[in-house]
Amino acid sequence: MIEEIYIRDLGVIQEARLSFGPGLTVITGETGAGKTMVLSALGLLLGERSDSTSIRRGQEQAFVEGRWFLKSNTDAATQVAERLAEAGAEISDGELIMNRSVSSEGRGRASVSGKAAPINLLSELGEKLVVVHGQSDQIRLKSAIAQREALDQFAGVAQLLADYQSHFQAWKLSSQKLNEIQSALDERAREAAQLRAAVDELEAADPKPGEDQELTDKANRLTHVEELRIAASAAHEAISSETFDGATDAIGLIGIARRALEQVSAHDQELKKIAESLKQLGYQLNDLSAEISGYLDGLDGDSARELETIQERRAVLNALLRKYGPTLEDVIKMRETASDRLLELDSSSDLIEKLQQQVEQEHQAMTLAAEKLSAARSKAAKQLAEQGTAELAALAMVGSTLVVDVVEAAEFGTFGKDQVSIQLSSYPGAEPRPLGKGASGGELSRIMLAIEVVLAQSEQAPTFIFDEVDAGVGGAAAIEVGRRLAMLAKQAQVIVVTHLAQVAAYANQHLRVLKNSTDEFTATDVVALNNEDRVNELARMLSGMPESDSGRTHAAELLAKAHAEFA
Repeated sequence: MIEEIYIRDLGVIQEARLSFGPGLTVITGETGAGKTMVLSALGLLLGERSDSTSIRRGQEQAFVEGRWFLKSNTDAATQVAERLAEAGAEISDGELIMNRSVSSEGRGRASVSGKAAPINLLSELGEKLVVVHGQSDQIRLKSAIAQREALDQFAGVAQLLADYQSHFQAWKLSSQKLNEIQSALDERAREAAQLRAAVDELEAADPKPGEDQELTDKANRLTHVEELRIAASAAHEAISSETFDGATDAIGLIGIARRALEQVSAHDQELKKIAESLKQLGYQLNDLSAEISGYLDGLDGDSARELETIQERRAVLNALLRKYGPTLEDVIKMRETASDRLLELDSSSDLIEKLQQQVEQEHQAMTLAAEKLSAARSKAAKQLAEQGTAELAALAMVGSTLVVDVVEAAEFGTFGKDQVSIQLSSYPGAEPRPLGKGASGGELSRIMLAIEVVLAQSEQAPTFIFDEVDAGVGGAAAIEVGRRLAMLAKQAQVIVVTHLAQVAAYANQHLRVLKNSTDEFTATDVVALNNEDRVNELARMLSGMPESDSGRTHAAELLAKAHAEFA
């Protein structure tokens, strides 16, 4: 709860220290005395936008500091402690101190637990510590999320929600894993199909090492076959023909030379050696002649058809080189690696089948948990609507009906399969409309008060601040407003800015804002009232005459009545 707020040089407030206690605290004062500055100070502590024009005239800086005491083992204390830990700060002995300054140049600073902090941290902490209901449509339960949270709080479905979320997360994770594996398998299947096509193509072509160069050589030979035949024939004739241009062929001439030397070799061993060399040369020429003859025989086949076949084969190899090359060795290697990769891509469907069963099981469990959660919410929605409507009637909104709808959503979400909405029907037969539409500021505050009073029965709420929740209310209805605020204050700290004595009478603590003015100086002070002072202030609020005996009598009667009810 808020223990204290210190204000310096904000608006008409020169310096004030407001101490708050548990229960209901009311703030009263003449119009223009500065009650709104108290709320403005609190707004700064809660991260609201600063305004340099709110600085007290003649001063360079406004300063506000708030001190909270957080009971251990409460949701608020836990959430605040976790957020502070993230920011590098902590709560000391349950005490949290936040301050903020605003300079006349528009610059501002903030700190939490003695450490400098960004303004948004104040806002985040403020959402967990304080709920403000002012004269605007920016109310706590305006969002669908907050409305769902309020119904869940009232319904007490924390365990049902936890059970559902456990199955929801398990279903979501298993579904995501299944999708990832299936997507991977689809990709693997596409890769395998491409590899199979490549392997089939390579096996059908069956390329051999060096085959491309061999075919190139054959193609060149067949392309120039006639030139090769003429040259080979001429060479053959020169070596082994009986006549070559009227002369003896090479074999014949070598033979003549050998025989001439053999005839005289007996007289000279050197010539005998040369004659033997000529003999060996003759053998070699015979072998070359036979080789050339065989070459000529090879050229005599169907060279045109063979060349066509070779070119077709070269086209097949060139296509493989473009796909899997650049060399034939790369192509042959691709055949081997593709086959190995195909073996790796072969996978069992056991994992997919197991995951599919898990997804189905978690979906069934999640669906059952969601149905239980929806049933509990629907039952609680009727009770919340009935109790809220009853509270509205007591708050001078007879005929208004609170409507709490629980509708099935299209898809499962983190918080179930429900869409929760809280609406208001302003008069019998009127179409229910979302909260915040079609109601005045005072009515909005009373609607929120009605809902908060009902919700407070189910769980400890944070500190509530109501700004003129009693606008447009008087008489018996005003007493009911005070009574409801007192009821809410049994569960939480409640701070109310009011102009009705009937509301102020129910306070556990009464603060009055006083404005003192001179020709040169205006200042506002905030004082805590004792019993006698409270009677005077209530008399002023009732009749404008704090010294009136009848007014004081009425004021004392109000205090006694309120005290008797909540003693």
